[in-house]
Amino acid sequence: MTKKKLPVMPAQKRDEEAKRLAGLTVNPTMDLSELSSSIRDGLMAFCCNAGLLVVAEMMEAELTELIGPKGAHNVERIASRNGSASGSVILGGRRAPIARPRATRSEGGELTLDSYAVFTNADLLSELATERMLAGVATRRHVLVQDPIGEELEQVAKGDSKSAISRRFVSATTKKVDELLHRDLSGLDTAVLMIDGMIFEGTCVVVALLILADGAKVPVGLWDGDTENTVVVRDLLADLVERGLRYETGILCVIDGGKALAAGIKRVFGRHALVQRCVLHKRRNISDYLPKDLGAITDRQLKVAFNDEDAKRGLRVAKGIAKRLEADHPSAARSLREGLDEMFTLRRLGLPDLLCRSLNSTNMIESMIGTCKVLSGRVKRWRDTKMVCRWVGAGLLEAERSFRRIKGYKHMDLLVTAVRKEVAQRLVKEQEEITTTTDTPDNYDQAAA
Repeated sequence: MTKKKLPVMPAQKRDEEAKRLAGLTVNPTMDLSELSSSIRDGLMAFCCNAGLLVVAEMMEAELTELIGPKGAHNVERIASRNGSASGSVILGGRRAPIARPRATRSEGGELTLDSYAVFTNADLLSELATERMLAGVATRRHVLVQDPIGEELEQVAKGDSKSAISRRFVSATTKKVDELLHRDLSGLDTAVLMIDGMIFEGTCVVVALLILADGAKVPVGLWDGDTENTVVVRDLLADLVERGLRYETGILCVIDGGKALAAGIKRVFGRHALVQRCVLHKRRNISDYLPKDLGAITDRQLKVAFNDEDAKRGLRVAKGIAKRLEADHPSAARSLREGLDEMFTLRRLGLPDLLCRSLNSTNMIESMIGTCKVLSGRVKRWRDTKMVCRWVGAGLLEAERSFRRIKGYKHMDLLVTAVRKEVAQRLVKEQEEITTTTDTPDNYDQAAA
């Protein structure tokens, strides 16, 4: 029995069909500039229509592979053809209508085609909407930046209204922020934890940034509250620990100087954490207490003291500045003395100057927060705290895309070693103090009694 050959469309007929789909007539005498301006929409229309034909052929080919050719008798088939139904595929940021073939399973239910599922995946639309929103395109202007797909398809395509774009953005960012807040941290070799807070429309959001042992930066969490208080910080840190943050051998925490941050770190990490306060925040705070001229002079002196490679000498100079301010500016002196020892944590560890300058301020996390503020600056109406957290989380993820390793990352191994050594000494000292207290004569007398 000879195999029946399928009819082949002649070349001339194929060309005519292509021109019909494209909706254009090519003039051979047309110069390049005229050709470019005249076929732009037609070429896109041709490509889009041709793409829809390819999708239709793929679905038909998959259905034929699953249940056999149309009209052929097959007793082993798992489903039977059942005409077609209206469907849609993702095309140029919209949903374009297409007829999809249907098949009913022998045991009941409709047969699902993988090819149709791929081309109709809504995640493509959500990702595109998110990228454009983060790039600064307003929901009402998305229709102006869509890819051209031809006039015929433009009239029947759907899904480019501002409400549809907004729903996709909310859905996509909610999913991504949820992934951010549930990242597994147990596999990260954490060396430094930075914490800072920001205010959005009356809502305080505290964010956390990890710096790994190789110098890479990873945003790991955010927590909302009325203020940057100890409870909020404690809950944020407890959540990080629950997700696997490793700190038992030692971790360096860099904060802006807030007492609530320091108290929260102490409650969660105890003696396992070394605290480095931001020297830039301290310098700004002191300058705000002083007249302009005196503030400028004091700021230069503090800059030299905080950057002194000899931590003892720098601390001594800073204390001397506080003593000079005591008489005429007592509030400035008290502010300078508060947490002064923690301004020199990195210098006491004897680390290279470049690495100390990178980590003795919260510039890195403030830069990340700046990205959040830029992205959310276009929001005109904040509905609730959930919306605030969603935008902040989207900003953290957007900032992460441009992260680079910190300056001085080649010396991170020195930091890890120094922090672990310092923490180990603290724990040994603490154990010795406990042992000494337990072994006092008074305790022996009480036990005997």
